[in-house]
Amino acid sequence: MAQARRAARLLAALGPDALVSSDLERARHTAAELTAVTGLEPTYYEGLRETYAGVWQGLTNGEIMARYGEQYAAWKRGEPVRRGGGELETEVADRAAPIVLREVEKLPEDGTLVVVSHGGAIRTTIGRILGLAPSSWESLGGLSNCCWSVLGEGVRGWRLLEHNAGTLPEPVLGDDA
Repeated sequence: MAQARRAARLLAALGPDALVSSDLERARHTAAELTAVTGLEPTYYEGLRETYAGVWQGLTNGEIMARYGEQYAAWKRGEPVRRGGGELETEVADRAAPIVLREVEKLPEDGTLVVVSHGGAIRTTIGRILGLAPSSWESLGGLSNCCWSVLGEGVRGWRLLEHNAGTLPEPVLGDDA
């Protein structure tokens, strides 16, 4: 909760115009911290939930490797795997990215949308929005708790401006904004 409060104070300084969140409890609590400092009411979406990992849900990496080693190894090699019989990463992007893009369309010009979700769902959504091949999404790396990524629209489309950030973004020399 302290991490969420700190993140909310920093993100509030960006003057967000809208807030959307996964409907899962941890994301709801995180979004509530931003609501407390901005007054923005979140819109909750099931489509922003974390990747469903089937029978892997709730297991540690060690348990997954012991029980489903071949499937785990294939996933780590970047093969499209329904981890534990759950979702493919592309299916997560199929449900999450359209929500984010629809919400962006509702923003005023130069508006800011805050999306509260989960690491895997965020990574796949960023990959899809940036137009990256699904096999390269893992290269974006994970997100630490209550850290964020910043995307912006440049002259040639979406750009990743910050990733796994815990501080406010600063302009970059040569930015085409």
